[in-house]
Amino acid sequence: MIQSPLNYTGGKYKLLPQLLPLFPDKINTFVDLFCGGCNVGINVKANHHIYNDTNTYLLSLYNALKSNDKDVTLKTIYAIIEKYDLSLVSKNGYDFYGCNSSKGLSSYNKEKYLKMRDDYNLHKNENYLHCILLYVLIIYSFNNQIRFNRNGEFNLPVGKRDFNKKMEEKLLSFIDIIKTQDSLFTSIDFAKFDIDTLSSEDFVYIDPPYLITCATYNEQDGWNENDEVRLLEFIQSLTARNIRCALSNVLRSKGKENAILIDWLEAHKKTYTVHQLKFNYANSNYQTKDKSSSSEEVLITNY
Repeated sequence: MIQSPLNYTGGKYKLLPQLLPLFPDKINTFVDLFCGGCNVGINVKANHHIYNDTNTYLLSLYNALKSNDKDVTLKTIYAIIEKYDLSLVSKNGYDFYGCNSSKGLSSYNKEKYLKMRDDYNLHKNENYLHCILLYVLIIYSFNNQIRFNRNGEFNLPVGKRDFNKKMEEKLLSFIDIIKTQDSLFTSIDFAKFDIDTLSSEDFVYIDPPYLITCATYNEQDGWNENDEVRLLEFIQSLTARNIRCALSNVLRSKGKENAILIDWLEAHKKTYTVHQLKFNYANSNYQTKDKSSSSEEVLITNY
């Protein structure tokens, strides 16, 4: 299986061995409605793929990776690293930067990273170079994560690591797959997705922000109870049209429960199947300091 080159919060890479066997065997068009890091979509066989996410910057990056030669992309990444004089331990080692593996590289990269971040935020033209600059920014950010403020500015602090061979391999493998797929990248609110274009031969995978978690995408009221209700109504619309779909979510986590989803499932228990998944999020970045609790992760299908 191919892993996303982005450390996207809530990514499903580790759950793929459980998820993929629950998907339909034959899919014409696969819709990844909240694609995030694309871990699911790049590992699903289908005739066509549609990746959707409300983060327009993310979708522009995917389009740039798909549309341009991977060798050019790699050269551009290294050119950006050189331009901002960022660390490259794979080439020079830690001693060269006056740092070590345990403390990381933040002390060396901090000011250079902030300059790169300022340049990115000041020049939002969405051309190829700007998209690749976002990728490098993510790689050198805290935990390689992605976060924008209300003004659309990337606002994560510098991280401890830099671009390494493992990241390079993941990126190149991802590009290879995304180039072979007949794929389309869109950036719209899920409720505006035109389901009239879909049929019973298609499949919609839905991995929304989780209402009861504390992930970065839930900051600033990024996903609320109204959104949860709208999503369940959207799923009902798919089901009414005999369009296959699957919803990833958590029913309970850290003493909280998603009452809206639980009540909805009870009201429609003859329509939807709940598949319990075995996974502990102890190593996920959006967990709090309490590492002992696991989430009740489920996949809900209408077939």
